[in-house]
Order: sequence, then structure tokens, then C-alpha cells
Amino acid sequence: MKNVPTTSWRSALQSMLPRSLRMRLLMFLLAAIVLAGAVQGALAYRGALDEADALFDYHMQQTALALRSGLPVDAQGLGPGLDPEDENHEFIVQVWTNEGLRIFESAVGAALPQIAVLGFTNVQARGGTYRVFSMQTRSQVIQVAQNMAARRDMARSLALRTLAPLAIMAPLLVLAVWWGVSRSLAPVERVRRQLAKRQADDLSPVSDAQLPDEVQPLVSELNLLFERVQHAFEAQQHFVADAAHELRSPLAALRLQLQGLQRAGDDAARAAAIERLSAGIERATRLVEQLLTLARQEASTAVNDPVDLRATAQLALADVAPAAQARGMDVGQLESDAATVTGNAEALRMLARNLLDNAIKYSPPGGQVDLQVRRDGDHAVLTVEDSGPGIAPEHRERAMQRFVRVTADGAPGSGLGLAIVQAIAQGHGATVALDSSARLGGLRVTVRFAAAKP
Repeated sequence: MKNVPTTSWRSALQSMLPRSLRMRLLMFLLAAIVLAGAVQGALAYRGALDEADALFDYHMQQTALALRSGLPVDAQGLGPGLDPEDENHEFIVQVWTNEGLRIFESAVGAALPQIAVLGFTNVQARGGTYRVFSMQTRSQVIQVAQNMAARRDMARSLALRTLAPLAIMAPLLVLAVWWGVSRSLAPVERVRRQLAKRQADDLSPVSDAQLPDEVQPLVSELNLLFERVQHAFEAQQHFVADAAHELRSPLAALRLQLQGLQRAGDDAARAAAIERLSAGIERATRLVEQLLTLARQEASTAVNDPVDLRATAQLALADVAPAAQARGMDVGQLESDAATVTGNAEALRMLARNLLDNAIKYSPPGGQVDLQVRRDGDHAVLTVEDSGPGIAPEHRERAMQRFVRVTADGAPGSGLGLAIVQAIAQGHGATVALDSSARLGGLRVTVRFAAAKP
């Protein structure tokens, strides 16, 4: 016979149980009540049987003692006038001489075998079990016996009397259990009704008032899920609005440049139109990439991996090296500390690359851009400084918003670089601060992270 896996038995048992939590609780509680009643009945029966044994044993012993001198040596048979139909075969008394002659029996045909063992013993006779007490005097052996069925009947009667109050209270106990379970699950039913009445776009938190401690964490996690879904919806709405707003102008410009290319009358005009169209396509491609990056960062879930911030900054420097060489700029990393933060390595690389890209774009050709990673207590700090014109203090807060360009009017861009940096920083629990660079004279961007624990 093949052994059935434990998981199969467990699955079969779970499939047999009702899916309703209320019904499961009622079933388990009622089963516990029935089991407790059965155990109590068994204990009551056993206790009553022990008490009956002790009582009847004492009664049998006293009966035998009372007969020690009550019968003559030559006494035989039953007393006159006793009707055999009135005889009691459940309680039997018989007397034997020391020579083994039975001289008295309490009922005709109720004789039990003579027992050599004195005191109490159990014998099988007359189709049942008899409890026998034997006592020997100088001339006689007295035996008093009782059918054990009588004792069991009495013990059963006493046990039923003990269980009678419980049987009467059982319906009330069942009603109390049903009321208590229904009352305890009422907050859960309230939450279910709240969710059933909601519209698809209603992501407001679910009230957790008066919820049991076991259900409250579930509702808290549900509210956190609603918050994340709401955040994702808002990011999607922002992306659609931003794309519709910002792509309108580049597409219109591309249409005009294409028309200019079609109207070009000579090779020189055609080459100039092609160059303008190519630049317009590049700007539109860059804008779309930045929009997609911003939407992905705002809607992404957190990744809690340890990231070497100094090594990530070096990779970002390698990414912008061609653009820096094209403008003849000095871009490098100052002496930095080893710092580990918790987050997404690719997103942090994008953060550093956007800061460096903005610094290169808005600094004059031949300028300088420096990056540094340092430890500040329990925090890791990433700093990017440039020698560009910087941002006036009154414009720094607006510079973090989307599509806002407050400096270097001649520099290409869409105003999304710092918005992407801000979105990545918020996803990693970091803060972004803009101020002036005392060393290079331009803008200094400081990103402060909470350092990862060793």
C-alpha cells in the first residue's frame, strides 16, 4: 500500500472545511463543546463507578460480618414461604461449611462456585461478572456477591444526572457561541461592505476602527496597497498629461522642418533643413526617453539591495565622458569615501548621470564638473558641483519641477533632469538640496541618503 503524502491529507481536510470563517469558528467551537461534554461524561461515569464500587463493597462486607453467627452449622436451603419469582439474583448470599458443603443460598439456582480466595475478587458466572466478598469463620465460609451490571447501571444513572444540567444549557451555550462569533466578525463584515460599495477609482483608506488585532494588519496592508496603486495611477496621469503637453511643440517643429526640407530649392538649403530636422528628432527622442524614465521611476517599487554608491558614481562618470570630451570639460571624481546605501543600483546610476549631464549641459565649454561621495555620520552624501551660472536662490525650488528651465537659455533640454533626480531620490528616501558652489562658483547639488547598515 502506497503511503499518502501528508500534504494530500492536509489538502483533503481543508477542502472538506467550509470556506466561511464564521462557519469554521462555529464548527470548531461546537466540536470543542461536544468533546468537552464527552470527556466530562466519561469522567463523571468513572467517578460514579468508583464511588459505587466503594459503597457496595462496604455494604457487602458489612452483610458478611452480620452473618458471622447468624446460621447454625446444620442449616440448609432457603427459608419457608419465599417465592422463587421474587428472588434477587443481582445480590447473592451463600454460606459454606469448612468441609465444602453449601448450607445456605439466598436464591434458588443462584449458587456461585466456591472460591478459595478470601476477601474481594471478580468471577465470571451466570453470563456476567460478579463481585464476590468471601470471609471465613471458625466453622463457615460466607460469600456475598453482587452483579457488576447493577453497579454500572447506577454509575450510568449518576453520570446522566451530572450531565443533565449541561444538556439543558447546551442550546444556550450554542446561541452564546454563535452570538459571540457573529459579534466578533461584525467589523470584518463592515469592511467588506465598505469595499463592495466603492467605485473602481476610489482608493481612499479603509477605516480600521474597532477591528480585531488579527485583522488590523491585513487592513493596514490593504491601505498601503491602495496608496501604492494611487501613486501609480497619479504617475500614469502625470505621464499622459506631460506627454500630451510637451510633445505637442516638438512634433509641430518637426512638421515645419519637414515642410522646409520639402521646399528646399538647392543642395545647401536641403542640407541645412536636414540638419535642423535631425536635431529636432534628437530632441524629441531625448524628451520621450526622459518622460518614460520619469514615469518609470515614479511608478516603480522600491528595491532594497545594498549599493556601493562610490562605484555607482564612477560608472555614471564613464557614461557622460563622451559628452564632456566633446565640450572640452574637466569632469572627474574628487577623493571619495566608501559608502553603501540601500536601493536600486541602476536607478542610482541614472540619478548621478542626470546630475552630471545637467552640469555638463549648463556649464560653458572648457568648464569643470566635480563629483564626490562622502560619509556624514550615518548618512551617505553625493555631491555634484559645476562652474556654470548656477541657479538663483528664488528659483531653486521651481527648478525641481517638471519642464522648468531657469538658466542657460541657449542650452538644449526639456527641464526634466532634476525632476528625474527628485523622483529617484524620493524613491530611496533621500533628500535633494540645491545651493551655490563656493569652490567652482556654479551650482552644487547635494543628495543625502541614509547609509545602509553593515
